[in-house]
Parts: sequence; structure tokens; C-alpha cells
Amino acid sequence: MADQPVIKLRDGNQMPQFGLGVWQASIEDARNAALKALEVGYRSIDTAAIYKNEEAIGQALQETNVPRDDIFITTKLWNDDQLNAEQAIETSLKKLQLESVDLYLMHWPCPEKDNYVDAWKAMIELQKQGLTKSIGVCNFNQAHLKRLIDETGVTPVVNQIELHPMLQQRELHAWNAMHQIQTESWSPLAQGGKGVFDQDVIKNLAKKYGKTPAQVVIRWHLDSGLVVIPKSITPSRIEENFKVFDFRLEKTEISDIATLDKGNRLGPDPEAFN
Repeated sequence: MADQPVIKLRDGNQMPQFGLGVWQASIEDARNAALKALEVGYRSIDTAAIYKNEEAIGQALQETNVPRDDIFITTKLWNDDQLNAEQAIETSLKKLQLESVDLYLMHWPCPEKDNYVDAWKAMIELQKQGLTKSIGVCNFNQAHLKRLIDETGVTPVVNQIELHPMLQQRELHAWNAMHQIQTESWSPLAQGGKGVFDQDVIKNLAKKYGKTPAQVVIRWHLDSGLVVIPKSITPSRIEENFKVFDFRLEKTEISDIATLDKGNRLGPDPEAFN
């Protein structure tokens, strides 16, 4: 198996830097994708209550030969359940057929509803109860994060945000790093490489390294210190995405990719999404 990088989180737990995302995958597709990914060598799978495929990951975990302790499972608290976190995680655990997850993330802050601090307090309790090893958030901006930390004294270990070459969120990434919050990229390939794979800098690097544009972009995330979870349900693509541990980008090449940042969001704006 490739020598995969592991990130040490601020709570002392460890997380693979690379994993499989299963957003918008059907139960059958998510199960097959997870089994294929585990067979190829992936050791991290990211799902969520709202993806409606946690059962699929539970099935894959029952069927794989890979020991549970070797697999890092992430799921997420959906917005409607922010005041009901304990019941929400118990429902997720039942579907996943697990006693605990490795990482539980609050999916969105939903600032207008203003329940995210209370939800975070509940998640701190879930961690104490051993229902999740680590707790973090998704789609939180600096102000949301600062409020969580100020009001509870507990800092999320991960902030999973939309991040790809066209939306690099460098300021937020730097702020996370300063507070020992690991940045994790969702939609890391900009949903199938929209406007990314045809950029000259990406095409030239792919040619130089004998890699696909997707592999170059995944490598850029890894070399930028980000956790990356490319989503695919295509077996050949799942395998291809994993073949990124035999090369590294040079610092100047990372800088060249930095010039692609256009602030282009594909998903909702966390300030406005409620």
C-alpha cells in the first residue's frame, strides 16, 4: 500500500490526509465506491446524515476485510438537527453499524438560526460520551469559529470547506492553521474539474509528471497541507485518484496554481445559507 500521509489533529487523534467523499451517491453506488476504495488502499471515508447513504458505508464496513480500527469514518450533523445532536448521532451510528465515529462535523453554521453554539456544546458532550473521537465543523468562517472558541473554550479540530484551485480560501486556511484547526477540502476537484482541468498550468504539470489533471490537483491539496476527499463512484477513477503518492509538486508549481484563484464558489455561501 502507498505510504499515505497522516495528519495529527489538535486533540491528539490522527486522520488520513486523503479519503473518499460520497456526496450525492446512491446507497448502492456509495457501498460499491467504499468497498472499491478500501480495496485500493483508502483508509478514510466521509459521509453525512443529509447524504442519505450512511447505511451504505455501514454495509461496506461489514463486508470489507480491512479492520475497523484502520478506517477513519466521518459523518455530519445536519442543520435541522442542531438542537438534537445526541439523537442525530445515534441515528447515524445505527445506520453506520458503529459504536462511535472518528470525526463528527457540524455541517453548516446557519447563522440566521443562531443555534450553532448550542449545537457545538452538545457535540462536546457527545465526544465526552465516546460517541465520536473528534469534533469539528464544515463551512465555518472566521467569525463563526471565533464565537465557538470564545463561548465554549473548545476549538474544532477540523474545518471542512469548499476549496479547489478556483476557490483557494487562503485567508481562512491561514486562520485555521493559526488556531491549529485542520482545513479539509470539499469539492476538491471543483465538481469534476469545471474550469480547472483545462487550465494551462494544470495541463502542463500533468504532462510533466505523467499524471492526469485530477491527480495534479489532488497532489496540490496534499502539498498545501490540506485534507482532501475527492468524490467518485467510478472504480477506475477511485483507483486513479489514489495514485498520487509517488510524486510531489515543487514550491514554484504550487505558486503557479495559486494564480488560478478566482474566488469562484460552486456551493452556497456560509454567511447566507440557512
